[in-house]
Amino acid sequence: MPQQVKAVIARAKGEPVEVATIVVPDPGPGEAVVRIQACGVCHTDLHYREGGINDEFPFLLGHEAAGIVESVGEGVTEVEPGDFVVLNWRAVCGQCRACKRGRPQYCFNTHNAKQKMTLLDGTELSPALGIGAFAEKTLVAAGQCTKVDPAAEPAVAGLLGCGVMAGLGAAINTGNVGRGDSVAVIGCGGVGGAAVMGSRLAGAAKIIAVDIDDRKLETARALGATHTVNSRTTDPVEAIRELTGGNGADVVVEAVGRPETYKQAFYARDLAGTVVLVGVPTPEMTLELPLLDVFGRGGALKSSWYGDCLPSRDFPMLIDLYLQGRLDLGAFVTETIELDAVEQAFERMHQGDVLRSVVVL
Repeated sequence: MPQQVKAVIARAKGEPVEVATIVVPDPGPGEAVVRIQACGVCHTDLHYREGGINDEFPFLLGHEAAGIVESVGEGVTEVEPGDFVVLNWRAVCGQCRACKRGRPQYCFNTHNAKQKMTLLDGTELSPALGIGAFAEKTLVAAGQCTKVDPAAEPAVAGLLGCGVMAGLGAAINTGNVGRGDSVAVIGCGGVGGAAVMGSRLAGAAKIIAVDIDDRKLETARALGATHTVNSRTTDPVEAIRELTGGNGADVVVEAVGRPETYKQAFYARDLAGTVVLVGVPTPEMTLELPLLDVFGRGGALKSSWYGDCLPSRDFPMLIDLYLQGRLDLGAFVTETIELDAVEQAFERMHQGDVLRSVVVL
């Protein structure tokens, strides 16, 4: 029987979000209803509210979440009621050309629930990244549920659903950071901070954090940065080169998503080094680089989607590291809030006051 629950929606571009009652249908074939326990406030949710993703309002916001599977539809075998899961927006299909080549982390046909959640008047909602987890309960494709150890705190585990996984994966999966490497991370918010932490986990010898906010640089040092550079007062390219013997870093992670910072990343890497773009640009942004420099510097220019993660492989492994005390995921939780405080959390995010506000239900 369909359920009525409280959730955070964005009705129109730029308008403050609101808590409303929504209708969650019973799960159909291949679907699951999840009772949400915690959901991080991610910048992507703000992008949705601002119309930066698309104009399919009203949106059901929230996607960085953990919770308990309440019910499943016909044919679901990967999870069952009572499982503690982290939600993901990469439910791999198993049939596309990437999956058939043994590269499911690049699945080109990820899927979401087929049924729609609605407002009480029947208006269909567009769930953020196919999840919509600023809600007491949500409907997702069962493949979007990744079972992990229930000993993990929901407020921490849910962060793997987006930002923390994006940053960790950008360093470990996309950048292939290895023991003894030098790494620079430009932009040290939640994603960049996770890239710093991932670089330390991978054994990087030198991790240079770059930002314009000294508070974020202090946090980055706590997460594993060996050096910090305030690019508001210092040329970051020159600083990174100076800290790497004049060569540049082996891997530079760009976690801002702007042409200016991408150029900094490009010129701050060593010859044959790697640039990883994990910051999300806006549609109107363009980039101009001398083609001779692209050729002459060699190496690799990569984009990292979701940290090139495979949730079924990466989420349980990272939760195990967290439970072993080897990965301080709790460091990303700045505050816990209630469902009706999301709009205020957006403002604190905009001001750079938090790594993550987390809604706890």
